Amino acid sequence: MTKNANRDALPQRADTRDRDNPTWQRITTGLLGGLCVLLFCPSTLPVNAEPIEKVSANHSSSTFDIRLYGAVGDGQTFDTEAIQTTLDACARNGGGVVRVPPGEYVIGTIMLKSNTTLSLDHGAVLAGSQDIDDYPTENLRPAREGNSECLLYAEDAANIRVEGLGVIDGRGKPDAFPRRAGRNNRDNRPRLMRFENCENVTLSGLTYKDPAFWGIHLVDCRDVHVDSVTIRFRNNHYNNDGIDLDACENVLIENCDINAGDDAICLKSSLGPCRNFVVRNCKVSSNTAALKFGTSSSGGFINIDVSNCYFYDCPMGAIKLQIVDGGRMENVNISRIVMDEVGSPLFIRLGNRGRNYTKNTWTGPTTGSGDSEGAGVGIVRGIRITDVIAKVTIEEPARSERASYKGKAPRQTPEQVAKARAKAGPIMITGIPGHRIEDVVLENIHVSYPGEGTEADTERVVPEDVARYPEQFFFDVLPAWGAYIRHAKNVRFDNVNLSTRASDARESIVLDDVINFQE
Repeated sequence: MTKNANRDALPQRADTRDRDNPTWQRITTGLLGGLCVLLFCPSTLPVNAEPIEKVSANHSSSTFDIRLYGAVGDGQTFDTEAIQTTLDACARNGGGVVRVPPGEYVIGTIMLKSNTTLSLDHGAVLAGSQDIDDYPTENLRPAREGNSECLLYAEDAANIRVEGLGVIDGRGKPDAFPRRAGRNNRDNRPRLMRFENCENVTLSGLTYKDPAFWGIHLVDCRDVHVDSVTIRFRNNHYNNDGIDLDACENVLIENCDINAGDDAICLKSSLGPCRNFVVRNCKVSSNTAALKFGTSSSGGFINIDVSNCYFYDCPMGAIKLQIVDGGRMENVNISRIVMDEVGSPLFIRLGNRGRNYTKNTWTGPTTGSGDSEGAGVGIVRGIRITDVIAKVTIEEPARSERASYKGKAPRQTPEQVAKARAKAGPIMITGIPGHRIEDVVLENIHVSYPGEGTEADTERVVPEDVARYPEQFFFDVLPAWGAYIRHAKNVRFDNVNLSTRASDARESIVLDDVINFQE
């Protein structure tokens, strides 16, 4: 398999800065050129192509059936060793396809090598062991964030494909993998997948279910294609992110159906930047966020294009764009988004938590509104969001994630009600004193809000929370119902229609320390 094989053409971006980007030119020119040859120049195909019978024979000789290496697939037998033996045999023979026939194969950690396709038939299930001892970490690169345990693992590999019509099921239920159950209160719940420093990675077609921790986690990977995968993590456990991509470059995510417990499509940048991303044609739902840049953000996010997606049932917010650990966010284009039953539709935050990723860091908002952890303040500029239709709703307590999977009766205390209202907040764009978000355009935006703001809400003083890990609801109910903008410069609203379904005593838009706001 050659580099960039099986990769659909990426679109040329309209911004001339992208056309001048050598990395982006390499991807778009090479891929589009190859596609044109195939579609429009059939005469250029080799005239001495092998007959189909020989091609089939060659394919058969490079296919490694896990049953021939001892895998049973009865849902009881522990098949890790058999499947790992098959993967190793494939790698020793120069690569090929490792076939997983129908059956339920119980496994712990397995490692994929270069030039390997792991292909699951319809009816095939890789079922994660529910014994934490089956997820050893001695031979794995330590994770940069969180624990190192995982079900599928690869490092320093090229040309890896995980495909098919089967299922990868982590079976990561809270009773099997309780939080912080390891030594010294360590949280060792396994991810579904962790690939480190891999090139030409394709994930296609499979259904991913129920990790104990994060789901698909790619770190420092290049030339990644995620196509037509189905993710079902909702209300399974804590921290069930869908797809986490940390410091990855040249990524295409398309045609995916994602229902995540935590952030669904999450770009992280612990050390290097996320650069040259296209996300398109995806249906996404999450308890936390459909699309998120941040948590870790020291490397930044550059040249990102998200288009034609449906974000639904996201009570904590739909789109969150954050730089809080240094780094820069530039040239982000989001367009053609429909949102239904979401919390705040858009949260853009420049903060100063200032985390350095020189050692493993554990997840969670470990910093309050006090001192930065040391990294400098980053940059957020050049964000364009167009053609969005959104309906913002207040989450009902009975539908909360914890109430669902912990079997608890929903609480309806005043604090719970206030928190639900804060989650369903307005568009929020905020920097910090002395550091503004710059050059943000919102165009052709239509948002319907629930309303019901009170006179008391109009007097609220919004905390700066300069160094705190950011979620919009941490700022509490805001004094605006449509948009709250603070510490910003050159923000333009063009054909932005904001409305409420019930009366609201607050102003539609509140500005604080904003230079050159155009409406």
